[in-house]
Amino acid sequence: MFNIAAIAIVLAAFLILYRAIKGPMMYDRALAINIIGTKTVVILALIGFIYKRPHFLDIALVYALINFIATFAILKYIERDRLD
Repeated sequence: MFNIAAIAIVLAAFLILYRAIKGPMMYDRALAINIIGTKTVVILALIGFIYKRPHFLDIALVYALINFIATFAILKYIERDRLD
């Protein structure tokens, strides 16, 4: 059951990758990259649950924080053309 969910999430990530490449605006591309990062967090959590490895949840939380901070940095750079 969880293997099917992981495969469905990976297939959805490929559809979102199309939006990241073909997006009409930079904000659409940034949102698509953020969604791919969120799907990666969910896949890490599923892998940790399937193989009974709780360490994967810690890795997923760290990756979620990095994804959150990177999204804000990208959007700030897009808005002002600088990061300061």
